[in-house]
Amino acid sequence: MIYKQQESSAEVTPVLLDGEQLTSELVAAVAFEHVPVVLDEEAFKRVVECRKMVEELVATGKVVYGVTTGFGKFSDVHISPQDAVQLQVNLIRSHACAVGKPLPEPTVRALMLLRANALAKGHSGIRPETLQLMIDCINYDVLPVVPEQGSLGASGDLAPLSHLALVLMGEGEAFYQGERLPGALALAKAGLKPITLQAKEGLALINGTQIMTSIGTLALVKAERLAKIADVIASLTVECLRGIPDAFAEEVHRVRPYPEQIGVAKNLLNLLQGSKLTTRQGELRVQDAYSLRCLPQVHGATRQVLAYARDKIAIEINSATDNPLLFVDKGLVISGGNFHGQPIAFAMDFLKIGMSELANISERRTERLVNPALSGGLPAFLSHNPGVGSGMMITQYVSASLVSENKVLAHPSSVDSIPSSANQEDHVSMGTTAARHAAQVIDNVSKVLAIELICAAEAVEFIGAEGLAPATRVLYDNLRALVPAVVEDRSTSRDIENTATALLEGEWLQAVEAVSGSLF
Repeated sequence: MIYKQQESSAEVTPVLLDGEQLTSELVAAVAFEHVPVVLDEEAFKRVVECRKMVEELVATGKVVYGVTTGFGKFSDVHISPQDAVQLQVNLIRSHACAVGKPLPEPTVRALMLLRANALAKGHSGIRPETLQLMIDCINYDVLPVVPEQGSLGASGDLAPLSHLALVLMGEGEAFYQGERLPGALALAKAGLKPITLQAKEGLALINGTQIMTSIGTLALVKAERLAKIADVIASLTVECLRGIPDAFAEEVHRVRPYPEQIGVAKNLLNLLQGSKLTTRQGELRVQDAYSLRCLPQVHGATRQVLAYARDKIAIEINSATDNPLLFVDKGLVISGGNFHGQPIAFAMDFLKIGMSELANISERRTERLVNPALSGGLPAFLSHNPGVGSGMMITQYVSASLVSENKVLAHPSSVDSIPSSANQEDHVSMGTTAARHAAQVIDNVSKVLAIELICAAEAVEFIGAEGLAPATRVLYDNLRALVPAVVEDRSTSRDIENTATALLEGEWLQAVEAVSGSLF
């Protein structure tokens, strides 16, 4: 399980940080399941060697951005060795000006993990004890209060990440055991001690893409789970509407050989196997509406988007994204631009567009379930007492509202840029905004799919569950264990919320796959 918090166990294998092998699944395990984290021995050695290089640079007074110079437009201002520590402290305090709601606790665990993994690559010049304190904060659940707004997505996620660094200094605020506390007190309660930042360390902590990437990684994991369960929900709707599985035949998709389209078509045929409710071409109608007939094409295209986003996330979570970077083996210090979030900005914009379409087509299937002109004989709005009872009428309104909101959120953030730091930083990615919007879109998608599932289950009450395919029957039974049939009108807000949460948690999907076999 990825989304339910698990009880800690001494037998849990820790996630090993070496800067190279982190996956989105491991990030989700740390974020949601509290899996502990340890630093790889070879990574520790690299960090030590890189730190020695920083100290030599400070001692010799060599010009190095952010070490012996100021930041941004102040990069031409020389900083003396005796001011190196104050430079880092001032950097964090001045940059910690993010605003908005605190990031969710799983996201904060993920971002600390990603920042620690980047530092473990040994190109950032952090001290081992500073890196270890961050890892300890993950393991002891000292979670900095990180406001979600304020990053331009270039020069790193400077403002939000500075709130993380504040807590390591014993400042700022953190959550500990569910309580919001001053940073120093949170550390003390966990038995940890703050550090005094040394040369280069403040910059190493905040100059990276970890806010956008942590939000994006967890959003991607959720999106991939929703994409699979969407095939199952759609299959149940196909049954309720007496749909025609011929459109999913291998022959159709082999001549347009997108692997994802072919995979979804196979899923649908597999899920509908054994159904007594589906029909053949010409039996009731010659062909279905697009929201049923084009499921492989639309759901498959969303899978293509997810594959693109996964590829970019896999690279980013194992990248060094601060500036400057130190290359100990060659004795080089190079100022570059790996902090620029453009790859993740594009990936998140693409992700939210792809997931918005998954919701768009789901809402159209919901409409077909509740509209008596389209449902093939089901009661109007699936009401058990039409007229006196409104049934599922307004759930479709809610779905329509959510998909409309997604259309606004899906506007690409990456096409925007605002210069900063007196035009020294004259192009930015807005990748963190893209990631935040993607996460909101995916949350909306979970509710839209929940509404379709609840409406499909209501349709089953009229046509009989005994006709369902074995795989879709599992989903129906699991839904019914959580949401009773709406025989008499009642508020379904909590039903929708609970169902959306269940879809994200993944147990229902596992139960279906136990019958259907692994889905694409």
